[in-house]
Amino acid sequence: MSQSTSRSPIDVESLVEDFNYRRVGQYALVVLFLGFFLVPLETGIMTALKTNSAVARSLPFAPPVGDGFTLANLEYAFNQLTRAFVNSLLMAVPATILNVLLASMAAYGLTMVSWRGQLAVLSLFLVGVFVPYQAVLVPLAQFWNNIFPLARMLEPLFAAVPLLQGEHSRLVPLIITHVAYGIPICTVLFRSYYKGMPNSLVEAAKIDGASITKIYRRIVLPLSLPMFGVVFIYQFTQIYNEFLFSFTLIPGAGHSAAPVTLILPAIGASTEGIDFGIRMSAAFLAALPTIILYVAFAEQFAKGLRTESG
Repeated sequence: MSQSTSRSPIDVESLVEDFNYRRVGQYALVVLFLGFFLVPLETGIMTALKTNSAVARSLPFAPPVGDGFTLANLEYAFNQLTRAFVNSLLMAVPATILNVLLASMAAYGLTMVSWRGQLAVLSLFLVGVFVPYQAVLVPLAQFWNNIFPLARMLEPLFAAVPLLQGEHSRLVPLIITHVAYGIPICTVLFRSYYKGMPNSLVEAAKIDGASITKIYRRIVLPLSLPMFGVVFIYQFTQIYNEFLFSFTLIPGAGHSAAPVTLILPAIGASTEGIDFGIRMSAAFLAALPTIILYVAFAEQFAKGLRTESG
């Protein structure tokens, strides 16, 4: 009995010595940050599944119980956003594809091809990155509405296309605007990737007599696939979530070509107040395309970031 008692202080001391306070602090910090980011997400999900009266009488993060639980919010929000989803994808997908392809070619010409005036053109691309949206809204509206009304020119053509309306021609100036505004930042991203690309393959192709376009098509383009994933996800998210250009070039939320960002603020609002359950459901549904894109291109995204940082 006395022998076991004499050994106990030694065991406690060894446990204290093995106790890693730094590791405990790291885990505590991770849990803190997880809670910081996940509690708002959980609160939003719980709100989306509650009736408006349940939202008013319960804590935001508390789960819905009894009559307070409903899926009608999601159904209503989906019906309201269906047309807007189509419009946003009709705008974002072609604009992103054009952005990525043109920026890749521009970065190739500014990085791996030597020509006179290259630095001046690169400076223009860098300046374009820092031009704020607000500075171009009035000239943009004047150009597309008065100087070159492309939407009105294309309206008869769109009216003849099945499943579309003539008013969908408003998306074309919006696509061109996003392409023009997105090329500078996408070019800078691609150029940083091409600067770290080994130049031996390109030099060998030049010795073999390959043209500039052939080198890009056969060598640079296949090696750029990881960066294509990074830039595609980044630019699609920017265009899909953009509000100011859509607000400027589309007449309003009731327009046939209105994207998600124009319709979303009006969902759940009425003269009686705001239905937070419907609004939160609409917000989660509106985020689905970007979430699906991140999941689909997760491997390419991670590989592109790893290659660029390396």
